[in-house]
Amino acid sequence: MPTNSPVSPVVRGSWKCQALTATLALLFFTVLLGLVYPALITGVGQLALSHQANGSLVVIGNKPVASELIGQSFSQPGYFWSRPSALGTPYDASTSSGSNLGPLNPALHDAVAKRVADLRAAGGAASAKVPVDLVTTSGSGLDPHITPAGAYYQVGRVAQARGLPEDVVRALVDANVEGRTFGLLGEARVNVVRLNIALDERKAPAR
Repeated sequence: MPTNSPVSPVVRGSWKCQALTATLALLFFTVLLGLVYPALITGVGQLALSHQANGSLVVIGNKPVASELIGQSFSQPGYFWSRPSALGTPYDASTSSGSNLGPLNPALHDAVAKRVADLRAAGGAASAKVPVDLVTTSGSGLDPHITPAGAYYQVGRVAQARGLPEDVVRALVDANVEGRTFGLLGEARVNVVRLNIALDERKAPAR
């Protein structure tokens, strides 16, 4: 039996064919998935959902002032206050997180009690139950919404600070209540930034 058998030229060149095929496949999928697909998705997003694709920005006078997706801190009595943020720097999207305090943690109890006291001292109804979303943080620390109950609780304080009738401020809250997504998902909510912008656009009556 011969010790050496002839090797087919096809076999000898197969590694070159495989290397060429692999290189072409790499180049093809790099262009397809790295260039064509992102460009296609970006184009569809800009054409069909440009507001959402660009960060859901709130623009006033051609200047972006906020995003509908990220809360802002308001402390003046003439504004509706947002849900508390657990972050070291409030509403910093680069450090999104919750407080991670359990329900039996004394620190959580003390923080909630202080927020309740602050809300009532600022002009909240002493006898009314404080909505839970006004004194607890969300899981992300970035929540831009409060519940309608959380907004209505603040109507008296905001109306007094603005010199507006309470029914006018309440009507602004009514106009800014967002229903459930598709009528099914989530709960009714109020975007605090949008509501405060509506307040700024509403002039106080002349005295």
